[in-house]
Amino acid sequence: MNQSKTGLNNWLLVLAVLALAVTPIILVRDGEFGGADDQAKAVITEIQPEYQPWVKSIFEPPSGEVASLLFASQAALGAGVVGYVIGLYKGRSQQARREE
Repeated sequence: MNQSKTGLNNWLLVLAVLALAVTPIILVRDGEFGGADDQAKAVITEIQPEYQPWVKSIFEPPSGEVASLLFASQAALGAGVVGYVIGLYKGRSQQARREE
């Protein structure tokens, strides 16, 4: 496979991932996007109603959808970094074997 076709395939994959991340936010207008934090808060208040958190958030996203998008973006970025490092070390080890 030539270099330009590989680059095109990579960009198409990036666009597909972005479409998969943004489409639910656009299509699901009144959906509740909640995470484990919200569920834990509900259970804690149910068990002990007078509980007050001792730490406040530095940044509060405007909605649950934005929070979900930020979380998914962090996960994708982390996976990309881990994949890059693994590929980098694998490529270096293969190059070292070729040089021997």
